[in-house]
Amino acid sequence: MAHLLPTLTLDGHGGAPPTSLNATTPTIFHKIQNQPSILAILVSDFKLYAGTQNGDLLVWSLETYELLSTVNAHRGSVLCLCLSIDKTILFSSAGDAIVNVWCTKTLDRLYSIYSAYDVGDVFSVVYSQDLQTVYLGAQNTSIQWYDLSQKDIRPPPDPKLHPSYRNHRFFDSKGPTGVSTPRPLSASETRAFGGQDLEIDREHIIQYAHYGYVYCMLLSRGLDADNADAETLISGGGDGIVKLWSLDSGESGALSEEISLENGDGSVLSMALDGTVLYTGRLEGDVNVWDLDTRQLIRTVKAHNADVLALAVGYGLLFSGGSNGITKIFNSRHEDINRWRAHDHLILASAVASFKSNEIYVTGGNDGCIAIWDISECVNRPGRGSRISDEQLVLSLEKLVSYRTVSSKPDYAQDCRRGASYLRNLFKQLGARTELFSTKDSRNPVVFARFRGKNKGLAIGKTIMFYGHYDVVAAENREETWYANPFEMQGVNGYLYGRGVSDNKGPILAALYAAADIAAEQQLNSDIVFLVEGEEESGSRGFQEAIKENKQIIGDVDWILLANSYWLNDDIPCLTYGLRGVIRATIEVASERPDLHSGVDGSQLINEALKDVIALLARLTGPNGEVNIPGFYENIPAMTREEDAMYEAISRTLLRNNPDLGDAESLTASFKARWREPSLTIHRVDNSGPANSTIISRVAKADLSLRLVPNQTTAEVKRKLLKALEVAFDHLNSSNELTIKIEHQAEPWLGDPKNEIFQTLEKAVMEVWGSKGHERRISSPAKKRASKDLSNGLKSPKLPPATSSTLSSGGGGLSHTDMARSKDDTKSQKQRPSQRPLYIREGGSIPAIRFLEQEFNAPAAHLPCGQASDSAHLDNERLRLLNLYNSRKIFKKVFQELPLR
Repeated sequence: MAHLLPTLTLDGHGGAPPTSLNATTPTIFHKIQNQPSILAILVSDFKLYAGTQNGDLLVWSLETYELLSTVNAHRGSVLCLCLSIDKTILFSSAGDAIVNVWCTKTLDRLYSIYSAYDVGDVFSVVYSQDLQTVYLGAQNTSIQWYDLSQKDIRPPPDPKLHPSYRNHRFFDSKGPTGVSTPRPLSASETRAFGGQDLEIDREHIIQYAHYGYVYCMLLSRGLDADNADAETLISGGGDGIVKLWSLDSGESGALSEEISLENGDGSVLSMALDGTVLYTGRLEGDVNVWDLDTRQLIRTVKAHNADVLALAVGYGLLFSGGSNGITKIFNSRHEDINRWRAHDHLILASAVASFKSNEIYVTGGNDGCIAIWDISECVNRPGRGSRISDEQLVLSLEKLVSYRTVSSKPDYAQDCRRGASYLRNLFKQLGARTELFSTKDSRNPVVFARFRGKNKGLAIGKTIMFYGHYDVVAAENREETWYANPFEMQGVNGYLYGRGVSDNKGPILAALYAAADIAAEQQLNSDIVFLVEGEEESGSRGFQEAIKENKQIIGDVDWILLANSYWLNDDIPCLTYGLRGVIRATIEVASERPDLHSGVDGSQLINEALKDVIALLARLTGPNGEVNIPGFYENIPAMTREEDAMYEAISRTLLRNNPDLGDAESLTASFKARWREPSLTIHRVDNSGPANSTIISRVAKADLSLRLVPNQTTAEVKRKLLKALEVAFDHLNSSNELTIKIEHQAEPWLGDPKNEIFQTLEKAVMEVWGSKGHERRISSPAKKRASKDLSNGLKSPKLPPATSSTLSSGGGGLSHTDMARSKDDTKSQKQRPSQRPLYIREGGSIPAIRFLEQEFNAPAAHLPCGQASDSAHLDNERLRLLNLYNSRKIFKKVFQELPLR
């Protein structure tokens, strides 16, 4: 829970400083990218609010950094945000001369407050909850106020005096022809927010409160020697003066000037209050430090060589942000202890807060970015944080991603070993007993870990196994197609980007931290064992042998759980109950003669290796993609009515969320073809000799794979493939030699959606995701790429089948998840009951799952953690923070409840 910080001072007033300081530069915990400039920031308990240059009010979750709401709040730039003490009301002021008042729960607009005069931009707004009075500081140098307790007894304002109807002195002025430019929007369109219009009483205005714009205001208690509970308004203006104003509770919060604090001519652009110590940020980089008890200037700190546009205090530290993009931290002696570039250009807003015992510093700038900085290292407090918090989970994932555990490349063998050692040590730190199982041929080791349960009651002797893999596919980024280094995880717009975050390091750590949670709570009813291999992306080399050799250490297993796949789209949680198997093979045809020149030696008498390979490949498939291997389709089970109904239900659900996917019949046929029908794919053809068009190659080869379905076995399909190729090659009467090599094979897997592990998973998914996972979300890519015409003007009469990319609503770009909804839609979502996850099969293969089922005689179930747009194995692989955290919650429920079934 985020909260406003306790009063801590930099010079000994109001509280003790932290026990120690560390000059380590803060690390960026997450980044939110937004196109318009960020002009105002506010941190509440669980939410982050921001006001933008285009008049939007944006709200994010502090836990997952998901965009919760977007409100078109103002016609002008949002310049200031203010929250009531009870956090029920939010105030926004803007360049449209209006202060809007919002309900923080619904983001309904409650009131629209404006002046009878043309005030220009409203730079600052504060609210006295005691007096129910709103104060605003304006461009016309005035300070004005409105007593909300009087809103229903004051006469209603004249609608024609609303700022939307007034002529703007510049934009509505007449041109040389005597005609003004028409407005782009009507006044009624700009006021379609709802709520009550409130006009400020002409008596509630102090004209020329400053001889300059009123840039900033604060409310403080304890500055009145006669009344410690009385509030004082502090204002800073373009005249370089700070003024203190008393509030009259008997006169609707009327202001009386108490004192002016003068020091130079530089405008006061920002202020921060720490007890009775006031910091003012000024033009050209100065920060003035005032003691408000004595009304004296303590000192002037040369903080920047640029204007100080943002100030924040917390934990005994002062944070200043300059127009040059630099942030500095000052300690209680006003010493510069840290500095770094926080933004590319101006820092326009900042806030210091804590969330779940973690200290954060939030900055916003005109580069359209909000940065959330982890300042925990700067504030070393005893007993701070938890080693099993969500934040620690993310930090552990960041560290694990940094190891380049690419199993397919020998150059990364040492990184794979270091990654395995880090993972083993993490298991140890979180309470598990661990070992590394070695594999044959010195392949990457298997990390084994066991959390010991209480084994009481129904859970006596029960064990849950979690299987995963820490190896990843390569991500060289030589062409800079990633947004950042793939092995330096970055959080952007609610997603974590990096190789392996989704496949499979993120899900592994979600399960690990879930088990650690239960163990720390001493509520672990059964043993949980982890098998995390390092060769899955390379066919699980050596895994089966390592498990068989160490089966006695692993012991009996009752259930197997894995999380190595993704939802069908970006919105609806799924459970996977089937995977296809695979056989990968290489066909090679070689001649005894060397490479030849086609012009010199080419004739029908030459048996060309490449011709032979092409002829063999042509025999394997028919014109509609069917596999022509004799007996290939034998024993494949027919579709049952129940299974057919499941496919139709999946299509209906997806089309309800995204009608652009086409018709239900085509979509259902696509799923059946990808999930429950076998297939053959030719991946590449290669040949020897120089890369030119005149060579008759001595050697030609082709890589292909066959995807298998239940009731097909790798042994039987392999036998039929070899026989079909040998017979076809004999018919060619070629003098060349045929070699067939099986590179990899994995059995298909089909689980039982009705068994206890799937039913436990379904219950947990429904409880954690509720109806939230079924909302339609719209992703807006950061930059639009030009599309290419690949058809050369020709149109295919055949509709393209649905693929993972068409099913995903995002596409993997740096995007916001737009959750802004109408009020009626929001209410209907709250009333909407939890929906079942979709039960799906997948076309891919995981070699270990069927082996583990057979080896331990235990049923397996598959929980997809990521979204369809996660881009696993592709550039910019990502995992949504919400999916990571919710997966952890689901694993925790399953680990607790499954043994009791």
